[in-house]
Amino acid sequence: MEQSYSTSKVTVEYFDPHDVFKLLAPGLVPRLPLRNLHWQSHAGPLRSIDTLHIELLSAGDKTSVTSPVPSPHASGNHLDTVVSRDDGFQTQIGAKLSSDGLDQTANRNSAPARRHQIPGLRRTPYLKVLLVRCDDNDSYKGHVRQDIRDWIKTNTPPSGSKRNTAENHDAFEWLIIHVIIPNTVAATQPRDSGSAPEKTSAVSKWRPGSSTLFEKLRSDFNTSSKGGVDRIAQIRIGVNDVPYDILPRVVPAVPSGYSETEQETENSWTDLVSKFRSLILSSFDLRVSQYEEDIREKDSQRTLPGWNFCTFFILKEGLARGFESVGLVEDALVGYDELSVGLDMIVKDQTSTGSRSATNALLSYTAELKQIALQARATITGSEYEDEDEMVDLQSQAEGAQPKDIYDDIPISSTKKPYRDLIVANNVSVFDFRCYIFARQISLLLRLGNACSTREELLAKLKEQQESVLHGVAPRAPPPKQKENEHEDLTMLAEICRRTLEFIPTVSQVMRNDVFAALSDMAKADGDDTSKPSQADPTVEEVVENLVASFAFSIAQQILAQTSTKALPIPPSSLASQGANEQKAAIPEPKTMMHPARNTSLSIRTERGASVGRPLPSPNIFPGRRPSGADDQAQSSFLKAGLEELAARRAELYMLSRNILAECGKKRGWADGWDSVPVIGESTMVEMVDIDLNDDDDDGDDDNDNGDGDEKAEAEDEETSASRETVVSISGVDSKLLKTALDSKDDFYRLYETLTDKALRHYTVADHTHSVKTSMADIAVLKYHLCDYAAASSYFWETIPFFGESGWSLLELSMLVMCSRCLKQLQRKDEYIKVMLKLLTKAAAAERDRLRQKSGFRLGKQEDVDYPDSEAIKGFLDDLLAATKTLPNELRISLSSFISIVEVDGPPEYHQGRDGISLNLKVNSLLADSFRVEGVRVRVVSAVNKSSKDIWFELAEPTTIKPGRNKLKLNSNSAIPGSYEIDKVDFKASNIHLHHEREAGQPVDKASDTLQSPYLAIYHRSETLDVKLRASKHIQLDRNNTVDIDLDSGWNDLLNAEIRVKAATGGLRLLTSEAKCINSSINFSKKPEGGLFCFAAIPRNNTVRIRFPYTVEQETLSISIRIEVSYSTGDGSFFFSKTPVVETALALGVNVQDVFKHKALFSRFTVSTASQSPLRLFTSELVGSEAFESEFGVPPSAPVIIFPKQPASLLYKITRKVDVKINPKTKKTMYLRLRYSMLQEEIESLIEDSITESLEDKPLRPFSRLICSTIIPHVRHGLTGHDLERAVLLGSVPTTFLSSVNWAKYFVGLGKAPDGTDYSKALVSFLRSWQAANPKLELETSSIPAEPRSILIPVDIPSLTIVHTADIRLQQSPQKSSSSSALSTLPNSPTPTVCTNQLLPAVLHLKWTRVWDTTTPPAEQNDLEFSYELAAPQDTWLLGGRRKGHFVIPAPSSLPPSATGTGASVKVDYESTADTEAEIPILFVPLREGWLPYPSVEIREVRPYEDSVGSPVDGGAGPGVHFETDVRNLGETVRVIADRARVTLSLDASGPSGGPLVLDVERLRGAGEEGRTVA
Repeated sequence: MEQSYSTSKVTVEYFDPHDVFKLLAPGLVPRLPLRNLHWQSHAGPLRSIDTLHIELLSAGDKTSVTSPVPSPHASGNHLDTVVSRDDGFQTQIGAKLSSDGLDQTANRNSAPARRHQIPGLRRTPYLKVLLVRCDDNDSYKGHVRQDIRDWIKTNTPPSGSKRNTAENHDAFEWLIIHVIIPNTVAATQPRDSGSAPEKTSAVSKWRPGSSTLFEKLRSDFNTSSKGGVDRIAQIRIGVNDVPYDILPRVVPAVPSGYSETEQETENSWTDLVSKFRSLILSSFDLRVSQYEEDIREKDSQRTLPGWNFCTFFILKEGLARGFESVGLVEDALVGYDELSVGLDMIVKDQTSTGSRSATNALLSYTAELKQIALQARATITGSEYEDEDEMVDLQSQAEGAQPKDIYDDIPISSTKKPYRDLIVANNVSVFDFRCYIFARQISLLLRLGNACSTREELLAKLKEQQESVLHGVAPRAPPPKQKENEHEDLTMLAEICRRTLEFIPTVSQVMRNDVFAALSDMAKADGDDTSKPSQADPTVEEVVENLVASFAFSIAQQILAQTSTKALPIPPSSLASQGANEQKAAIPEPKTMMHPARNTSLSIRTERGASVGRPLPSPNIFPGRRPSGADDQAQSSFLKAGLEELAARRAELYMLSRNILAECGKKRGWADGWDSVPVIGESTMVEMVDIDLNDDDDDGDDDNDNGDGDEKAEAEDEETSASRETVVSISGVDSKLLKTALDSKDDFYRLYETLTDKALRHYTVADHTHSVKTSMADIAVLKYHLCDYAAASSYFWETIPFFGESGWSLLELSMLVMCSRCLKQLQRKDEYIKVMLKLLTKAAAAERDRLRQKSGFRLGKQEDVDYPDSEAIKGFLDDLLAATKTLPNELRISLSSFISIVEVDGPPEYHQGRDGISLNLKVNSLLADSFRVEGVRVRVVSAVNKSSKDIWFELAEPTTIKPGRNKLKLNSNSAIPGSYEIDKVDFKASNIHLHHEREAGQPVDKASDTLQSPYLAIYHRSETLDVKLRASKHIQLDRNNTVDIDLDSGWNDLLNAEIRVKAATGGLRLLTSEAKCINSSINFSKKPEGGLFCFAAIPRNNTVRIRFPYTVEQETLSISIRIEVSYSTGDGSFFFSKTPVVETALALGVNVQDVFKHKALFSRFTVSTASQSPLRLFTSELVGSEAFESEFGVPPSAPVIIFPKQPASLLYKITRKVDVKINPKTKKTMYLRLRYSMLQEEIESLIEDSITESLEDKPLRPFSRLICSTIIPHVRHGLTGHDLERAVLLGSVPTTFLSSVNWAKYFVGLGKAPDGTDYSKALVSFLRSWQAANPKLELETSSIPAEPRSILIPVDIPSLTIVHTADIRLQQSPQKSSSSSALSTLPNSPTPTVCTNQLLPAVLHLKWTRVWDTTTPPAEQNDLEFSYELAAPQDTWLLGGRRKGHFVIPAPSSLPPSATGTGASVKVDYESTADTEAEIPILFVPLREGWLPYPSVEIREVRPYEDSVGSPVDGGAGPGVHFETDVRNLGETVRVIADRARVTLSLDASGPSGGPLVLDVERLRGAGEEGRTVA
């Protein structure tokens, strides 16, 4: 059959009667292929054709200009030696593959060849081109025009005639190219007459112009209709592009002066290429339209009798190949997919109906497969195979140069057999049909994927044409840069692999049925109708399985070769390099392999610690293609799209090949190692036995009746099994690689390992973690099976964690056992210990799951879960302990790995007579073996107070932990009260340290936490050692505050004790170096330093009080101090810790108000409570100083109660000691001492004493501290301010507010009494009964405590330079007439009574004193000038006289040396005298009635000008003078009444502005005469 070189091009037939193609080719060929074509599909969107390859064929011999050049990689390559030439356009059926390569369509002058009746088998050109050389007009008129007309008549259909269907299938267009040679008349003519330059000569001016040759050709041969196709093109050949022997020697004497520019030349070539594009697409469109119409017609006749699928297939395939020829590969692939579905329908219909119509019947078997099967069977049985009916393959004989097994490694190829001839002849089997369709689909997908071999085939013809130009003639246009995508489309390559994975199972079943059908037909032809089916013959089964396995293996290897790409960064192999001898004996040479092994920077470490050598050459290298090296890979750029999918699909093909190999190996007893894997957890499984389903004997039959039959059946089964076991052969295996692997056991394992490794590396690129680890596990088990322990251990090391995390527990345990055995053989102790630890840990985890499943609640039916057998794990723990003894450091392991549950067993046990406790633990071991622990330590931390000291419980002596539940008792010498939870557990066995830590405060998860019950409560017994922190009751504000620490030894006789204090509040500094013992005969044994107080022996029931000061950076309401006591008794060393909080805020507040007088200072102290608690103030005292003394009135007879809203007021009179000289060392500060108590503290102490008294001589007495520490916070927060005020007023405290408290939650975890009583319930009952017995507690408010609180407050007397005293005195009026006056002042009344507008004479009296100036020495005091001013509201008083003025206060004078009487001298110096006092007369006139206050007097300092601008005056007081004014009239008033006794008014509107008119006024008698009577 005539087949094209490549299906990716269209044919253009050129006619060259003038031999000018060799001149045109150098400019035309470099402009091919055509690019960026667009064709409007009839059933879809616009199609884009990126590249359309053109094959230029001469009409004379239908060959290219030069002989076809083989593909660059054709040497040694089967696929390229016989290229794909079945493009669907062929001349006749059965034409042999000739060397000239094309269908011999004779010259149109000769008789045309016969067309084939099936359109899909024809191949005709899309475009016919006539190359014309016409040098001048005369030759054109003489013969060229007629020659062109004859050619058109012969080679083109008549214009205007309607084409028939056959002509539409072969539709083509035609084109005339006028080639102009230099030095001719035609070369001097422009392309059209309009483009010629204008001539000025007379000849050109008077001679009529003629049209050019190009215009003549257009007018003669182009259609004149509107929209006609332009079929004329003109190309001018340059003078340098024509060989010398062809170039005309004589230049025509036609002086036109025209020469074509470079741009015009390029335009002409562009025009020619554009005509190529449009005319070829026009032909293609006509052909596609006709094909689609015929296909629709044939498809509509599917149900009619005589319809043949093979004919329909060839027709539709012709359309698909037409699409392929123009580069529309996707459309072609859709066509083949539809044909594949159609074939499935035909086969299904043929199988379901059982009838085989003559038109659609497909052969039941393939002749070639039958011959191969018979030959293989003969080889197995040892007989000689003779085929009398051997078919003669003329085509194969004609191609004798090809070896018979040329396609052994390429099972899928559309050129392997004349498939199309067989389909047309309706002589094709289902197997061949499927193989052909799949081969065509793969070839199209390879083109879409831009695979290496396909891309080189597409470019081969282009390169051939570019190299076929005449040697020595340079091309007129440089070859265009190849825009072919140099990178493969990995998505398409992945699609190939996906289709292959679906095709191999399907075609394997078809092939199996094909061979069985062939052998069955042969048996029937021999007349053996009673023989068993061929499937029952073990020899036939072996042959069939070998054929199917070989074919499937070869397909997988072929597809792997075709999809191999440099863009896939496959990591290097991790397999160790094999010896040269082994490689040569086992795996074929690289030239016979199919895939290159690529290197990449992407690496996967599957073997740690082992040297990774160079991997074996891949057994899949394509024949004739060398593997790509690092240089190729470094230059390649990887594409990411589809990379992972392609890698995954290729890996599946490798795994498919490996599975085929494994199945072949099983028949030979070559296992992959999984059968020898140690099984853990399936010891109870019953071994399965094969049962013959054809056995119809009843179980109830008598043994005597069936005994013989059973023996015969057993004998037959033995014979059958023996025959099946013996039939193992490689006959029928045609794959060289598979056959080589099955020759020997070593070769089998080597190929098995290689395929697994290749799949692993591809899965790595695909990021399929599960598959990568599964492949690693396969290699690990294989290495273990082959006793390669070093390699096996490295693979196990990589895969075991993955299977553990993925839930494959039993498999993980099995792999751990194998890995441990490998490491033990290799003497790698460290790694062996790690693996053993993991093995025991996983076994313990499985045991934990089993226990949880067993104890869990099951609802409904659940699947049974396999758990490891404990017997299989026993003994490993002893090996681990023995191996760890030699380790230099202890091995830390999580406790949860071996222990499932650690919980507190009951409350702590308290030791009687000493300060110690014990803790009982329940421990559940998950190990299968017992082990001895040397030490167990448990740390408990406070669940509330994070700063509390941790407590450690330790095991007293070593013990043995048995499998299952165990109980441990741990002791501690620290009994620190509080609520605790376990946060750390340590077990130590040999050199193994089991530890568990958890974060305190986190909730406990019963399902997963190892510590199931970590909580415990420790209470403080009343007999044990205790420390208390309280603020000192005596406070002095100008000194550091102090705190007291009380150490109570309890029932302990302390041999020695150390108390260490640390600040637990930010900014707190403890001044422990100033500490001292208070009210005790016991003192420090060492000087306190660094917060440490040391004591010698302290007898029992003794209290030591330590007091020391402290400072804080900023004021705080409370401070916290951490107190740690380490002490020793006769029972050992003990430790106690406490972090109490004490309030340091002042309980009261004091405000002072000073009033300066001329002789004394009156200070009012207001004492208030600083909290909601009332205070009881017992005594108060203002302690005098060297300069001042104080006086107080009569003190109260009973304590003063101070309420939050009712403070106490204390008034003291302070006078200066005038006989004391003031100097810098004189103490002037006075102190206010207050003794008081807080009612809140008294109530708390009252309740605590009541509870302690109630617990005396009761079993609950040890809980007194616990009860008091629990109830006091409720008392502190339960009593409101109103309750406290009520209590102090009524003298009793109610306890009803304690009845609503849920006491049970505060006494959890105390355990039970010896009689079985729950301590928690007993304490709750006691509190209820105590509250019922004491509903009110009497509060003594009149007594004074033995040690009340006291506070000493410093009081500084302010220093004033001057104190002024201003007094306004009203004078008697000189016209006073007491007998006639109607006004008078009430007797004994300081308030005078006057009338309005009455003149009131008065005197302003001013005096001063310097006695309160305690800062300025007398020698430094100077004269001071002041001003005064009287002021009053304008509507109240009318002032007269000196309302403003200045006065000077002289400096005190120095005493003479002989003066005596110090007091008189001081009085004269510091106080004003009659001479220095001022009396200023003034006049008042009241303006309105009422009680009018006296006018105000304001005194200001008058400073000199220099002082006012900031320059001090020598001897002056300077700008810092402080003074006060004592106004004696402040608060006094004058009563003003009207001066009219009677007024007569007129009520009409005759007054001013329409108001009333005053007619008569009678004044009050004596008004204005009486003045103010001043007492």
